[in-house]
Amino acid sequence: MSGTQSSSTSNRVRIIEERLLSEDWYVLKKTTFEYRCRDGRWQKQSRETYDRGNGAVLLLFNVEHSTVVLIRQFRFPTFVNGCNDGLLVEACAGLLDGEEPHTCIRREAEEETGFRVRSPRKILEAFMSPGSVTEKLHFFVAEYESQDRVSAGGGDTAEGEDIEVLELSLASALQMIRTGAIQDGKTIMLLQYAALVGMDRLRDG
Repeated sequence: MSGTQSSSTSNRVRIIEERLLSEDWYVLKKTTFEYRCRDGRWQKQSRETYDRGNGAVLLLFNVEHSTVVLIRQFRFPTFVNGCNDGLLVEACAGLLDGEEPHTCIRREAEEETGFRVRSPRKILEAFMSPGSVTEKLHFFVAEYESQDRVSAGGGDTAEGEDIEVLELSLASALQMIRTGAIQDGKTIMLLQYAALVGMDRLRDG
């Protein structure tokens, strides 16, 4: 696990024991370690980490029409935590699976939305749930035109994906955040970034 490897070389962390708890879907480990506090004391701690690899996420936007492309798909963890139908509105995203982030997000965008991405531009990186999940997300934006759509999208049915493609005005998407119709963290971050900098600057960098 990349997080453990980097931590084990830190002068503030000493790994004592690492146990594999599960390797069914992704990797769940329990690690006992010593952490050197700010005052110099070494404190023994134990943490579980869930390693699902790193990922990439993309906001497709159109300056002329002030629109964005999002997707709606079923997310079982949201269903068991209070989302009535488990359907989440999101920006297209996927795990790197050994690819470079730019390569990954081009593939995922075309697979999920049907749009062929011309020039994805990376805007930031972020750890989305650092208390327990090792994943780091690479955030991208990319302009699209109607002619860039090469298929209906919908995701990979062999992997259980059943994705609906949504083209919305940026104003409507921001309103959906306010009403709770969009609750996905990475998507909220990208939409608020677009609102903050403006679509013209998304294009120009």
